[in-house]
Amino acid sequence: MAVYILRFAKGVASDFKQLPVFHQRLVLDAIEAQLVHEPTRPTRNRKMLVDLIPPFPAEPPVWQLRVGEYRVFYDVSEEKSIVLVRAIRRKPPGKTTEDIL
Repeated sequence: MAVYILRFAKGVASDFKQLPVFHQRLVLDAIEAQLVHEPTRPTRNRKMLVDLIPPFPAEPPVWQLRVGEYRVFYDVSEEKSIVLVRAIRRKPPGKTTEDIL
């Protein structure tokens, strides 16, 4: 099983700082637990976003990791074994993924 290297895009630091401290820990723990091994395997909390055109530069396909009411958007370089986290957003009930990006 390949181990993926986690990298964070420039804007993720400011996304992260906007989260309450408790949620920062939850999101970071989920990223480390879920995206280091098999980041492209769909699960209950992880899915590929088909036909999504994000407002940030990304290598298609874009993936989404659900952590409670927060969504972590990332893409994967299989050949380099790198997961690049592009954005972290809060998704309130009733909003779509496109609404929060």
